[in-house]
Amino acid sequence: MAKRDDKINFPSSKRFATFKAKLLEWFGEHGRSFAWRGQNSSLYIQIVSEVLLQRTRAETVSAFIPDFLQKYPSWISLVSVSEAELSANLRPLGLHHRRAASLQCFAREIISRKYIFPSDRTELESIPAVGQYVANAILLFAHSSSAPLLDSGMARLLRRYFGLSPIKVDIRHDKLLQAVAYEAVNGNTPIFLNWAMLDLSASHCRSSSPTCANCPLHRTCHYAKRNGRQKVL
Repeated sequence: MAKRDDKINFPSSKRFATFKAKLLEWFGEHGRSFAWRGQNSSLYIQIVSEVLLQRTRAETVSAFIPDFLQKYPSWISLVSVSEAELSANLRPLGLHHRRAASLQCFAREIISRKYIFPSDRTELESIPAVGQYVANAILLFAHSSSAPLLDSGMARLLRRYFGLSPIKVDIRHDKLLQAVAYEAVNGNTPIFLNWAMLDLSASHCRSSSPTCANCPLHRTCHYAKRNGRQKVL
């Protein structure tokens, strides 16, 4: 878990509790439905989807993944073809060379480990093609750890709601944001909390023209209290 800096005015437990309760209530009625979120979705589908979701809209991946999974239904299937063939099939999503290399590299490693995913972050991030985001996805889905799927949308939602000032570093290295993200998913339902933040950032807390008035968090959101559109963080 990211370390929290006690010198910074960290949000109170009560504020986090309000945030989580409102998020989950909204998600229960408005959460999006995707193949990787199904009750019977396998760990393979969940992890592969997270690799494909990086820097790509969820709706785009949702439309793409049924055919992809039909061609590549397992880790074995990913390494049974050439990287060039896999890359060609990933072309519609963009970043196809990088994604093909990452998926095959990761698949070989997992097969060699007899499909046992490490639960230690340092060990996970020592695996080629596994960075902070994919490591968090593995900890979340394989080990039920409270790890955030922190992308630009979730970062924007957290910064706005809690009034965090953006700093000029990659979100992976923003210590306060990381600590807040971990606390935001800490609890009995880390997967649903992650999905709720991802969905709300896509539907309401957009980078431009956020719909603050219709957001379930607007009454307690720092950004919305400042009329929502004075400054986009």
